Amino acid sequence: MKKINLNISDTFNKELPADPNKNNTRRQVHHACFSYVTPRVPSAPKIIHTSKEMLEEIGLKNGDEETEHFKNIFSGAEILENTQPYAMCYGGHQFGHWAGQLGDGRAINLCEIEHNNKRWALQLKGAGATPYSRSADGLAVLRSSIREHLCSESMYHLGVPTTRSLSLALTGDEVLRDMMYDGNAAYEKGAVVCRVAPSFIRFGNFQIFAARQDYDTLKKLVEYTIKHFYPNIKTKGKESYIEFFQQVAERTLDMSIHWQRVGFVHGVMNTDNLSILGLTIDYGPYGWLEGYDPNWTPNTTDAQGKRYRFGNQANIALWNLIQLANALYPMIEEVEPLEKILLHFKNEYPKRNKKMMLSKLGLHTDDVDSISFINQLIKTLQITETDMTIFFRNLANISKEEKKIGENLKIIMPAFYRPSEVVNEIRLEWEKCLSQYVELLKKENRNDEERKEKMNQVNPKYVFRNYMAQMAIDKANEGDESLIEELYQLFKKPYDEQIENEKWFALRPEWARHKVGCSMLSCSS
Repeated sequence: MKKINLNISDTFNKELPADPNKNNTRRQVHHACFSYVTPRVPSAPKIIHTSKEMLEEIGLKNGDEETEHFKNIFSGAEILENTQPYAMCYGGHQFGHWAGQLGDGRAINLCEIEHNNKRWALQLKGAGATPYSRSADGLAVLRSSIREHLCSESMYHLGVPTTRSLSLALTGDEVLRDMMYDGNAAYEKGAVVCRVAPSFIRFGNFQIFAARQDYDTLKKLVEYTIKHFYPNIKTKGKESYIEFFQQVAERTLDMSIHWQRVGFVHGVMNTDNLSILGLTIDYGPYGWLEGYDPNWTPNTTDAQGKRYRFGNQANIALWNLIQLANALYPMIEEVEPLEKILLHFKNEYPKRNKKMMLSKLGLHTDDVDSISFINQLIKTLQITETDMTIFFRNLANISKEEKKIGENLKIIMPAFYRPSEVVNEIRLEWEKCLSQYVELLKKENRNDEERKEKMNQVNPKYVFRNYMAQMAIDKANEGDESLIEELYQLFKKPYDEQIENEKWFALRPEWARHKVGCSMLSCSS
């Protein structure tokens, strides 16, 4: 059998303390960063999709994904030679409440590899139970696995910091899931995704040791993380920990701005779902804004409180950073430098958000009029259901040249879900808003074509809408995986016109408005 060759370079399970108990039983794990775990062997594994880009990134060749060895490794059927798979120990705040030990309940880290001066951790999601699975089975189903696989790659091409995905495999096993937690459990196709990132360390990895006052292990983890993932930090001791926190906050801020730019809503911003590298991690009940609504969340669990709504994501990122600061405090023992970093995040976010909004609008001038316009536009976007992606993409087609009243409105009309509502007062509000926009454009030095080019570089034409994911899921459940590949190719160039794919530049279909999987989603996987 032809074997794939990877340059194994494990560090996490070589340099950090391991759980001495090697039994795969649910338990509280103390004084250890991870537990050794063997993936569950699937009954009839089959690779149904691979990211060719990630294949090359980790040092494999085109065609390797078709080998028996690849299938076995990335479905969990076989362990790579000279590796010791493991699950991480971490805690976290879930919906604002401390949950204690959580850990990799359905994720198993296979190994770390190095290629082209880059370090990658390979992790299987859905490959069986671990000591951290609590009452769950550690498995994943096809629908959630398709969503994670495609969204990871889509986000990367949108320019959003993210974990990646190498492969998607069917296990051949049936998995029982209550998708909406309403007592209607049913069997679904089991699947495994191979997630890829420099590291899967989260805020919660540090929190668990601080909460248990295990400062020795906490220090080891912090210094390991700095050594491998923040090598530009040259200070030592307390100063290095402060600088570490500052850089984590900076990366988290950058990620949050990107989410707002493309209209992405994470859905479950618990502290165990925040990457220490500022990467989007754990694609569960996520979604993209369709009707522009700052209060929208895709998560059924959060439907009442809306803690993780679109307009609150930066506040939650700051709240999570406060929890990380609390975890790091025992090593620093000074409040002031941590508070200074947190205050900087709080003050800097609105500045960068404003700058991002100006770029979406194609405006250079940062003055009272442009800021006033941004505030007015956000209000106007909500007076009728307006698709965020289509609106900003079409806005680039508006000219600074004088036009008859109503002509500019026609340009953005395709973004309205209920165009028949855009009459009378609503129409007047939109015409007034667009007239203000044209006046701002007249103050710009760039011509219309130059501005359009710049706007189209920050306003994607194609985003991975939930209804698209559901269509791919429905087809795959029938044995047709062609739409997975079609969408994968579409999202490799989300800012390009792609005339041949114009059908995907469209409002969410009405049939998808209330369909399960197309609007609200649960955490079920």
